Amino acid sequence: MTSRTITGKTVIIAGGGKNLGGLIARDFANQGAKAIAIHYNSAASKAEADATVAAIKSAGAEAVAFQADLTTAGAVEQLFNNVVAAIGKPDFAINTVGKVLKKPILDISEADYDEMSAVNAKSAFFFLKEAGKHLNENGAIVTLVTSLLGAFTPFYSSYAGTKAPVEHFTRAASKEFGERGISVTAIGPGPMDTPFFYGQETEAAQAYHKTAAALSSFSKTGLTDIEDIVPYIRFLVTEGWWMTGQTILVNGGYTTK
Repeated sequence: MTSRTITGKTVIIAGGGKNLGGLIARDFANQGAKAIAIHYNSAASKAEADATVAAIKSAGAEAVAFQADLTTAGAVEQLFNNVVAAIGKPDFAINTVGKVLKKPILDISEADYDEMSAVNAKSAFFFLKEAGKHLNENGAIVTLVTSLLGAFTPFYSSYAGTKAPVEHFTRAASKEFGERGISVTAIGPGPMDTPFFYGQETEAAQAYHKTAAALSSFSKTGLTDIEDIVPYIRFLVTEGWWMTGQTILVNGGYTTK
């Protein structure tokens, strides 16, 4: 079995400017990564991306940031080309990009559906494709999905429904890239303590979610904290690389398949 470590590795993190992606970037820098490229979606999040770049450099790693809307195949291709030109071929590719929408099916417009599909499914597919083209051998790819893939719930049809294809993308990619030693996994966090959660939920719904997990009382917020997810990302790209082709729900006992 090939020994795996973060030390000396090159990393690309989509959605790596802030929240969970930003914390992963900082953690990988502290774990000895050689170079980290972070992606951020728009000018509105540039300041946070710049702060993450500064933190990575302070930890001793090389860092670059690229802005892009990843809802077209061309944009994802260009992102990887830019990363390779700037810091070399990645060893690890982490995709935290996603969009949440809580809305009844009867209220979802075609524009809503198209946007959710583009952000959650299409961008994930082409991220996997480009990672498969550009990653070094014995690398790892991790995509963030959602624990709602194991839930029986209303109002999240367009969110969970457009994250669901990533499960099969992950299985297929693990088979196709496995001969090069590349591990491909998906992680489904529970409701996370980030602005994406609070922007969709009423106070009553927030209160429910903060008590719904078996381990809620041991979380600082009752939700899945982003700090709870980072060790799993770290594990999956190193010692846990053998767990390929899987979707793993990490949610403190919020739901299961």
